[in-house]
Amino acid sequence: MTTTLDIDTVQAFLLVAELQGFTRAAEALGTTQAAISMKLQRLETVLGKRLVERSPRAVRLTADGAAFLQHARALIEVHDRALAGEKPARQQLTLGISDHAAGPELVPLLERLHAMASQLALSVTIGFSREMLDAYDSGELDAVIVRQEGSRRGGEKLTEDEFGWFAAKRFVWPRGDALPLATLAPPCGVRALAVRALDKAGIAWTEGFVGGGVTAVVAAALAGLAVAPLVRRIAPPGLVDIGPAHKLPRLGTSKVMLHSKVGDAAKLAALRTLAATFRSVTSAA
Repeated sequence: MTTTLDIDTVQAFLLVAELQGFTRAAEALGTTQAAISMKLQRLETVLGKRLVERSPRAVRLTADGAAFLQHARALIEVHDRALAGEKPARQQLTLGISDHAAGPELVPLLERLHAMASQLALSVTIGFSREMLDAYDSGELDAVIVRQEGSRRGGEKLTEDEFGWFAAKRFVWPRGDALPLATLAPPCGVRALAVRALDKAGIAWTEGFVGGGVTAVVAAALAGLAVAPLVRRIAPPGLVDIGPAHKLPRLGTSKVMLHSKVGDAAKLAALRTLAATFRSVTSAA
């Protein structure tokens, strides 16, 4: 009897490999960790090879697993194309991401989403949380990843970030001078948070640099021009949190939320993968 591969088990293996864990793979597929483990065991039985090494801290591919990975990706890609048939165009998933929420995880996030949802055309917009939510509310975006805004309810929590006051190691703040800030322009919620905290603490501040994106703000801080209020996972090497040394007010934490309103099965699956991937890469940061 000819041995055949089950698509569901191969898909589960791919997610475990991409997300480096059974829990995240289960989240992406909307199932349980035990179900993912059973699928992997069935696939390993069919292939007669051990594909992953499990440990309390991590899941790693064996040599056989790494070799099978490219074949698994090719199989799923062909499978998805076969299901799509001769449709004139792929469905489009429109996604908005807050600049302050994206961080260095944006590249692996988009890479994994594309790999696991190749049947969808991705349209991604980066901007202020408030602008992304407005576009989402007006129906221009299928989903958004944003910082929690005020009293807005709903959404799925992806992570919770801690803020700090980041500056170059050589940055000097002369006694008596206003604190130079590097921020995005209004209506940036992080800028508003920093300004409120300084005003409440009675600390004078000035606009040291206003950037059009977080990359520009980080560059200004690295150049020693000003202090940037940033979440820790976004701050690159070369910046240090000067808040404690200068007795600056604590900025607290902020939740990153996923809001979506899609009913299509392919889009829902892509968003589950997105959420699991975001948690995976931020927890590893």
